[in-house]
Amino acid sequence: MNRRLKFGIEEEYFITDLQTRCMPDQPSAEVVTACQALLGKHFAHEMFQCQIEMASPIFRNLPEAADYLAQVRTGLTQRLAAHGLGLLSAGSHPMATQGLQPTDELHFQQLFDDYQRVARRSVLSGLHVHVEVPAHKDRVRVMNEVLPWLPMFLALSASSPFWNGAYSGFSSYRQVACDEWPRMGVPEFFEDESAFAGYVDMLMRTGSIRQPSDCWWVMRPSSRYPTLELRICDACPRVEDVLCLVSLFRVMVAHAIALPKPGAHFSLTSHWILKENRWRAKRHGILAEFILEGQEQPMMIGEWITLAEQTFGETAAALGVEDVFKQARRIVQEGTSSDRQIVLYEQGLLLGDSTEHALSRVVDQLLAETAGMPVADPSLLQVAGGP
Repeated sequence: MNRRLKFGIEEEYFITDLQTRCMPDQPSAEVVTACQALLGKHFAHEMFQCQIEMASPIFRNLPEAADYLAQVRTGLTQRLAAHGLGLLSAGSHPMATQGLQPTDELHFQQLFDDYQRVARRSVLSGLHVHVEVPAHKDRVRVMNEVLPWLPMFLALSASSPFWNGAYSGFSSYRQVACDEWPRMGVPEFFEDESAFAGYVDMLMRTGSIRQPSDCWWVMRPSSRYPTLELRICDACPRVEDVLCLVSLFRVMVAHAIALPKPGAHFSLTSHWILKENRWRAKRHGILAEFILEGQEQPMMIGEWITLAEQTFGETAAALGVEDVFKQARRIVQEGTSSDRQIVLYEQGLLLGDSTEHALSRVVDQLLAETAGMPVADPSLLQVAGGP
């Protein structure tokens, strides 16, 4: 097992006004310059001017990633605070509104022209993870081996229960909004990388997409790097949750790479079950009941994590991250960001808060977690129960 299986992380953040708790329509040039100066070549603009993206350097182990993420979040938080702003990492911003100022770059302008209101509504932030796949391995076959597990990642990362200033009823409304876009849900059924390439070529030849990267599925072979890219996760306020998800995905990819015929058991039935489980994860998060192919009874997420440990435990140990399953259980025990947000919001309403004030409490909690500060109210822990 290659303990140095390389990987990279992309995080998208919402810039937030510390007084109004809303997103500024158009941050000043000084704010953007300060963020760019900190991140250097790892800075990227996002669709809206009140969002920024961090695309990490290449990592070889989890401690490298942990140190870098902590430095980035601390540095951005400090630089934004000098301008009365904060950094918020979540799948959706609880107090976001429509009509935010788009980023003035050709790529984003083309998206707004092509997808109109769908693009203008897409005030979303995700966590993306790249894991390298050796050149001699078919990335789509490796992808097919991992795909059935993706709803677990969505459930554990869910952090977008609010949309347009209201509770959506979903653990991940971000994934609901993603479904308004073409080619942004579960990928089509592909047997191998050749079939995938043929599909992308057809889309290019027919003018359906501008570039191969316009296939934005929940997981895909990257068009720029020799990697598989995980895209289903909501952005996470807690760094420790990010590291758990990154590590778990890396373990699963490493396991698939080591198989003689990865993806051999992924079928149309597997594809149907994947789509159903994704729906359940975005609606109910870690409280969902998940279907397991070949079993009559659905299972709760704690049982699914136990199955993951049985399946991938040796690979996790070989990579030196055997605690990843313990960390996944911690998320379940303490509740996801979505769970914590809902509890805090409902507590505010019970105390007599207005909807806006209750949402501002949620924003404050997300700002604190993103900055690595202790939770404001310890009673929020264990909102979802253990496995």
